[in-house]
Amino acid sequence: MIARLRGKVLEALPNRLIIEAGGVGYQVIVPISSFDRLNPREGAEVALLTHLHIRENAHTLYGFATGEERDIFLLLVDRVSGIGPAIAMAVLSGMPVERFKLAVVEGDTGAISSIKGLGKKTAERIVLELKDKVGLAETWEAAGKDEAGAGARDAELALLALGFKQTDARKAIRAALEKTPALAAEDLIREALRGLN
Repeated sequence: MIARLRGKVLEALPNRLIIEAGGVGYQVIVPISSFDRLNPREGAEVALLTHLHIRENAHTLYGFATGEERDIFLLLVDRVSGIGPAIAMAVLSGMPVERFKLAVVEGDTGAISSIKGLGKKTAERIVLELKDKVGLAETWEAAGKDEAGAGARDAELALLALGFKQTDARKAIRAALEKTPALAAEDLIREALRGLN
């Protein structure tokens, strides 16, 4: 699995980058939000978080400027039936991550269905299935209300995106924080993964 890619931009289009890393040119599909944040120019160096999606007839590399974008992508692809990478990328390109989370929490299917390529039924399924993931909407709602414990919430969302159950993720995070309080989100994820494996 290719999880991160850093290299020189050979070609930059709003939804696709070609990045040379180690003498190999990787084509990476990116959402508009990541493209805007990176503002890549040919010849510049960029670093992306990535997800390699494997199908029978294609291996496609998706790139993201932030871990939060990648987490949303993985939640949509892995947890919502009928949602593939193309629709997940449309969601990220059509709405900022924070606005999307708020729409799910509030059950605002109108806002989600306004994204190009998504219909009302797909928006309803996204809201229904993400709200059904125990505590996911509540975690997002709490994240929007205060900044304390943001690292723990980010770690929990990352573990959920990786397919762990929320109860297991919370136990692992709690255990990691008991050992070492005040860990940054990335370190907390690393420690929690050690506890889960």
